[in-house]
Amino acid sequence: MLLQTAMLQIEKFHDSQGASRTYRRILKLDPHNKVAWYNLGVIAQQDDRKSDAREAYEKALKIDPQYESALFNEAILLRPSEPDRAMGLLKRVIAVDPKAGTAHLNLGHILADKHQVDGAKDEFRRAVEIDPSLRSSVPERFQGSISPSSTSDQAGSTR
Repeated sequence: MLLQTAMLQIEKFHDSQGASRTYRRILKLDPHNKVAWYNLGVIAQQDDRKSDAREAYEKALKIDPQYESALFNEAILLRPSEPDRAMGLLKRVIAVDPKAGTAHLNLGHILADKHQVDGAKDEFRRAVEIDPSLRSSVPERFQGSISPSSTSDQAGSTR
C-alpha cells in the first residue's frame, strides 16, 4: 500500500520529496525492499544527486544482484565517468535479459567511444534486431552496418 502511495505521489502529484519520504518509511519497515531503494535511486538521479542515486542502486543490487532496472540505471549513471564499470553492468543486464535492446544499444555506444568498432557494430545490430525503433539512436557512422533485412524479420519484437 505504501508503494502505491509513493508511486501516486510521483506520477499524479509530481511530488518527489513526498515520495522519497514514503520510500524511507517503507525502508524503516522493510530495509530489504529493493523497489523502494531503486525508486529512491531514480529520484536522486533525476535530481542530479549522483552519489545518492548510486548508493540507492547498490543497496537494491545487494538485495537482488540481478535486478535489471537497478543494473541498467546505475550503468547509465556511470557511463560518462566510469565506462568500464557501466559496461560490466550492461553485460549483467544482458545476462539477465538477452532481449534488453536498450542495454545492447548503450553497450554499443560505450564500445564506439572506446573505438572498439566491431563490438559496437555487433551491439548496435543486436539492439535494432530486438527493437527496430532503436535504429534512430544508432550513430550515423554505424547505420550502414545494420542490415535492413535483419530488422524487418524482428519488427514485432519488443525491448
